[in-house]
Amino acid sequence: MAVSYKRLFHLLIERDMTTTQLQHKAGFSSNIVPRMKRNGYISLDTIESICRALNCGVDDILEFIDADE
Repeated sequence: MAVSYKRLFHLLIERDMTTTQLQHKAGFSSNIVPRMKRNGYISLDTIESICRALNCGVDDILEFIDADE
C-alpha cells in the first residue's frame, strides 16, 4: 500500500490556500511539500499538525492506494 496526498491538494484548492500558507500555519519544514507531491513518507506528527491547521480528519488529506497504481 502507498499513500496519496491528492486529497490534501484538492482541499487546499477548495480553501484557496497555498502550500506555503499551510506550511506556516501547520509549522512544518519546507522539505515536506515536495515529499507530499511525490507521495513520499511524512511523519504522523506532521499529518496531525496539518489536520489541526485545516480542522479536518486524516481521511480528508490522504488515502491509501494500491502500490501498483
